[in-house]
Amino acid sequence: MICYRLRCADGHEFEGWFRSSDAFGTQAATGLLSCPQCGSADVTQALMAPAVVTSAARAPVPASAGEAGVSDSALPDSARALLMRVRAEIERTCDDVGDRFATEMMQMHRGEAEQRAIYGQATPEEQETLHEQGIEFGLVPWLPRADS
Repeated sequence: MICYRLRCADGHEFEGWFRSSDAFGTQAATGLLSCPQCGSADVTQALMAPAVVTSAARAPVPASAGEAGVSDSALPDSARALLMRVRAEIERTCDDVGDRFATEMMQMHRGEAEQRAIYGQATPEEQETLHEQGIEFGLVPWLPRADS
């Protein structure tokens, strides 16, 4: 899944999640995207700044998904519910590649593997390599399932 920062013709900014960069283009071209504030279907990608992590501040964070995501004990119920819905949607629509996340992303980027929506884990070093290669990915807090 790819998270893009979007902007409507009226200047409202918001985020959108897409299976691939092609999915964004298709949805934008066919008018399927709209601004949540004003309803405008004239939506484009906004300028995004990459996340920069210094070595002193670096902590192990799973890429896209992983069981060690976030402690949910301090989260409000509404945030917990939203994160659980996000997890369910990712699990429903994406392939779990586990610790092969960085390798799979690199292969798709180089055209060596079919483009598809994936999730898994990556070490901080692998995340840095993906950023250096210009490969976009998102970090999603991964809460344990309510039934676990």
